[in-house]
Amino acid sequence: MFRPISRLPPLAVALVVLGLALPAAAQAPKSPPTEHRSPSGGPDAGPAPAPRPADPFEPEIRAFEKADRIMGQAHARIVFIGSSSIRLWEGLGFDFPDHYVVNRGFGGSHIADSVRHAERILTPNRPPLVVIYAGSNDIDAGKSPATVAADFKAFAAKVWALFPGTAVAYISIAPSPLRWSEVEQVREANRLIAAICAADKRLTFIDIFPKMLGDDGRPRSELYQADRLHMTRKGYLLWIPAVREVLNAVVPPAHQARTSPRRAD
Repeated sequence: MFRPISRLPPLAVALVVLGLALPAAAQAPKSPPTEHRSPSGGPDAGPAPAPRPADPFEPEIRAFEKADRIMGQAHARIVFIGSSSIRLWEGLGFDFPDHYVVNRGFGGSHIADSVRHAERILTPNRPPLVVIYAGSNDIDAGKSPATVAADFKAFAAKVWALFPGTAVAYISIAPSPLRWSEVEQVREANRLIAAICAADKRLTFIDIFPKMLGDDGRPRSELYQADRLHMTRKGYLLWIPAVREVLNAVVPPAHQARTSPRRAD
């Protein structure tokens, strides 16, 4: 006769419960432990690293490459490269009508970004001269003046690895109202880069810093847009004579075909 489980002796109850539980345990095998692997294939005690973010400037660099393919290589072109003060220089070609120039600025960039993309930007243009403005974003991001100067040296070395005879002109970091609290770091970075330029005849330091200060020693407000960082047209008009002097010295206008279109930016 069937006897309820509650009336069975304790030992019998335990055997019944164990018998019911064993099949369920048998149907749920343990999962093997997860092992992280390093890029080399060996075990790694830590979690898998986060994927590296894509280069934010890649779309702009590709657009430059497309423009260079359209223009072809009939002429060697002076390349202006660097951050937003170059990118926003509208009508760069019209400001220097006696030279073939291209605007290859990409906003928000550091000097190291120009180093990384130099080959793709410079190679199609075969520049006799490269003009770079960058460094303000570097200082604002916390880089030391020594690091900014070292990055400029790396940029010049990259240019010369591609084109040993090419001249490089560095436009000094400008004083901006928005970043005036960083002015001492800017002055030191400019001083270090000016010293680097003085030691190599292929380098030129274009010092626009003092020209952008008023009688009170502060940045002239009319040279800046409402954001107090980017320049107005008046700011560029202040730069043009100093930059033109360098262009004319390195690439005499007589060597450029004056009858050809100038705007390549």
